[in-house]
Amino acid sequence: MFEKYLKDIGLSEKEAAVYITLLSFDKASINDISQKAKVKRPTTYVILESLAKKGLVSETNIGKKTFYIAEPPEKLGLYVERQIHLLEENKKSLDIIVPQLKGIQREQGEKPTVQFFDGKEGVLSSNHDTFSEKISDEPVYIVYSKDLVQDVFSDKEANQMRERRISLGIKSKAIYNSKTGEKPSDETGERLKIDENKYPIKSDITIYGDKVRIAVFGKRISGIFVKNQEFADTLKSLIKYIFDHK
Repeated sequence: MFEKYLKDIGLSEKEAAVYITLLSFDKASINDISQKAKVKRPTTYVILESLAKKGLVSETNIGKKTFYIAEPPEKLGLYVERQIHLLEENKKSLDIIVPQLKGIQREQGEKPTVQFFDGKEGVLSSNHDTFSEKISDEPVYIVYSKDLVQDVFSDKEANQMRERRISLGIKSKAIYNSKTGEKPSDETGERLKIDENKYPIKSDITIYGDKVRIAVFGKRISGIFVKNQEFADTLKSLIKYIFDHK
């Protein structure tokens, strides 16, 4: 029982066992501790040294023999306070070095992260991940088939995906197919309809920030979610080019 709590505050399993063992003695020799804690003698020396550095064990010499004494349990509170202080100092250091580490990552090229999703729920969830927050005034770039979206999603589901984006103030720049008429540009975004016979669109592509979501609405709804700035920027450039040459 006590071992668990001591492990929770940062002691190892053997450190907890040795400290609890020492509490049952006024003072104890290395043999006493090793036997009662069931820890090998050489290991016990190492553990006692570690506990001493944590301020939880002290030693005294009687004649030529060394005895070890457990510091009062109240000292555990001081140990935790030191750990908290150390974590706070480490956090300050991280705040300084993380931007520098990100700079190294950019120099070497960001490694893409890729997630796969499956089914309609996977698409809805990936939409939520794509628009978790507004990251800039940049629009979201979309390539989609209006007819496929209507076949897969109810009006309510389609509106929920669209309204999440609009609620964040994110405008769109969309290229789409449709056999059921045009959807003109408005204050929420620009739209460009292309010939569905000459340039059929068979998947749904969304690019926002460094995120790219590609969903396929075939017999099985599935897709991928890629997080990589270079990949996202390349796809954005293609869509911008199409708009510039419409």
